[in-house]
Order: sequence, then structure tokens, then C-alpha cells
Amino acid sequence: MSTEVIHQVEEALDEDEKKMLLFLCRDIAADVAPLNVRDLLDILSERGMLSAMGLAELLYRVRRFDLLKRIFKMDRKAVETHLLRHPRLISDYRVLMTEIGGNLEKSDLSSLFFLMRDYIGRKKLAKDKSFLDLVIELEKLSLIAPDQLDLLEKCLKNIHRVDLKTKIQKYKQSAQGAGTSYTNALQASFPNLSLKDPSCNLRLQNGRSKEQRLNVGQLDLQRESVKASIQESGAFLPRHIPEDSYKMRSKPLGICLIIDCIGNDTAFLRDTFTSLGYEVQYFLYLSVDSIIQILRQVARMPQHQDYDSFVCVLVSRGGSQSVFGVDQTHSGFPLDQIRRMFMGDACPSLLGKPKLFFIQNYVASESPLDNSSLLEVDGPELNNLESKAKQPGPCTIHREADFLWSLCKADVSLLERSSSSPSLYLQCLSQKLGKERRRPLLELHIELNSSVYDWNSRVSAKERYYVWLQHTLRKKLILSCK
Repeated sequence: MSTEVIHQVEEALDEDEKKMLLFLCRDIAADVAPLNVRDLLDILSERGMLSAMGLAELLYRVRRFDLLKRIFKMDRKAVETHLLRHPRLISDYRVLMTEIGGNLEKSDLSSLFFLMRDYIGRKKLAKDKSFLDLVIELEKLSLIAPDQLDLLEKCLKNIHRVDLKTKIQKYKQSAQGAGTSYTNALQASFPNLSLKDPSCNLRLQNGRSKEQRLNVGQLDLQRESVKASIQESGAFLPRHIPEDSYKMRSKPLGICLIIDCIGNDTAFLRDTFTSLGYEVQYFLYLSVDSIIQILRQVARMPQHQDYDSFVCVLVSRGGSQSVFGVDQTHSGFPLDQIRRMFMGDACPSLLGKPKLFFIQNYVASESPLDNSSLLEVDGPELNNLESKAKQPGPCTIHREADFLWSLCKADVSLLERSSSSPSLYLQCLSQKLGKERRRPLLELHIELNSSVYDWNSRVSAKERYYVWLQHTLRKKLILSCK
């Protein structure tokens, strides 16, 4: 995104619109605290997280349809059509909060602030603060989250705003069915991750600030049906949030595939996942071709049908959208194709079971991604994927359901400073899983993000880790059969 366009947008927005835009983007740039909209958009653009359609969506969310037409030559309906068919940058939870705020009268807001005194104290919010300020304070206290809206619902009922209470109920109760398009809980659709398309870059950066450390509700499922149309107000698409847990009783729990092309993390990862009850298979120092071959072989393993889950840990040098393995060239294997190999239609023995990916990618920051360098993989798993997805069948579970995709990027210079140092991200993950295995995985991941943030606050930019989390988990997940 050009600086000229970013400047145009910032100049045109008023203060309320800027405040709303910053609120909408709280999760996709959670590790930074931009002073203004220009800084935020610039940071997202530098990280490859802001495409033209992403910025168009933001303008749509703040209802600046005039800027859509002037800058992008698009009308409101064109954006709505795009949002129905493609991954979205902003979560339905954030959209819902802004929609509720836009429908509150001053007297309603005053009553809400009064009702919340018992929870946030009398001096937390000045009288001139907005509903979105209130939401932020409640998030800090873990009193509100995407699946934790009972308090707000109760207060809206008490101030006789049943219409807004109904919006929350629709958000919570929408049933998912066949053909449901799943959306990530923290603030964006689970993208197709076609990383050749900058509009589908990984969008969830969870290096969370201390003020933004939320409980597990911040990460729970927010998938929704695409049957509902998007209203002019930018209405959310509702979804269903199931409360049961995944069955994790098989012995072993599943295959844990570890591919370590750096060689620093295999030992403790092997011990961790073995202790959790997984059958660990590990491979060191693979080329890109070998990575592809191993992934294919594992995706075809018949044992999956007898196991309750699957884990893949991948450590490699790479580009911003691919992994290189030990290859010295800058050709790489696209990250999206790794996930596609294990989708429900390509790997039916894992359909309905949690599939977990933890990826540590060391990226050369000065090396821009060359789309032509990405390897395309031939084979039935990938070439026939889209046609398979369109074929009708009796199963109602979406092929992209039950994934957790945790991606950590770090500068490749970390390896040059200390070639034998393990990944901080994977160390924290291993420690959390080893010591607190009976807690939900998403809850542990939030605490992992906090540990990463603490590290980042003490070191230089070249030593920082950046974590993105996306998931389509439909149930609570605890990685232990014991």
C-alpha cells in the first residue's frame, strides 16, 4: 500500500472515524501501539498485512463510502460482494462492537457506564469516553471477549436496548452447517492462505501488549454462516460457538510430525509431545523437495483414522510466505499448501479432528518475496482440491474446520548471532504444554503471546518474534489424554 494512499485516508477521516479504525485493528497489530491511523496503516503495510481490499474493508467499516469511490473506484456493494466471497481483515466481534456503539444514545451510554462501575471502578473512564473505550477497558479486565458477552448482554437488557441485545444473541446463536465459511476468532477470516495473493497474507499478529492480554474467550471459535447478507452498516455475520470438547482419548493421541531444518528444537519438542501422548516422527535438515515428500506421506497415513488429532511442527528459514528448508536458493514451498494437504477433502481420515500447526520461520527481512520463486506442487491432493470441495457429500463438516495455525516469524539474523539457540516461541510453547497440559490450548497460546511480548519489549527489533494465530476449532481443545 503506497504512502500516498495512506496519507489520503488519514487526512480524510475525522477523529471519531480514526478512533473506530484503531479499535477495529486492535488484534491484527496487537504487538504495537500506534499513535495514529497513519502509523497503524504504515505498520500493517510494511508487514504485508494490508492489501488494497483490506484498506477498502476498513473504509467500508467506518462507512466512508465516498473514499471507497474516490480512492479505489468501488461502491459499497462491490465491497460487500468481496467480503462474502473472500477472507475478511476485521473480525465479526469488532464489527459487532462498533455497530452497537453506533446505535447507542448518549443516555444509553451514560447508563452503561453507571452499570459497569462495579466491574471497572468509578474513575476508569471519563464522561467524555465512548462505548469503544468502555469495551477496551472490559477487555483488559477479561470481562468481555468474542465468546464472553453475557455481561454486556445483561447491561443492554437493563437499559432496555433489547434490539442491541438481540444482535448479540444472533451473533452467538447462528448455526453452522454444510458449506459454512469459517472465520478466525481473533479478528479475521481464516484465509485460504494463497500467499501469492497479498490480500490473503496471514493477518493475525498476537504479540499482545500487557494491556491486551485476554483470557481464552478472546480466541474461541468465531466461524459463521455466509448466508446472511452484509448490511450497509457493516453488520456482522453471526455464528455458533459450541461448548463441548474434542475427544482426546486415543493411544497415541495422534502423529506429531516435527520437521526441523535448523536443528535446535527437535530434542525438547520430541520430549514434550511424547509426554503428551503423541507418536513423534521427526526429520532434520530437509530440502524443500523432501519437506513436500514427507508431508505428502504423512497426510496419506492410514493410522490417522484411529487417532484423535494431528500435530505438525516446522522450523525453517523462509520467505514471508514460504519455507526454504536447507536449500540455498530463494525458491520455497508456499505455506498455504502445507495446510491444504490436510484439509478434510485431501485427508478425510482427519476430518472433524483437530489439526495443529506450529511453524517457526526465520525470514530474511531484506529479501522481498518473489512470487515466481514459490514452488507449485503437482499431485491429486492439491490439483483436485477445489473440484473435490465442490462435490456434494453426506458430511456436514467443512473441509477447513478444526485447524489451528500458529506461525512465528523472526529475523534470520537470530541464527547468525547464535546458531545453536532454540526458538523462544517453541520453547515457550513446549514449557506451557509440559507444565499445564490440562488447560485449553487456546488459553495457553494467549499466555505464550504474553511471554513473547515480554521478550520483545526488552530486545532490539532484529531479535523479536512475531506470532500469528488463526484457527477454525469448533470445540475446546486440551492436548492430553491423561
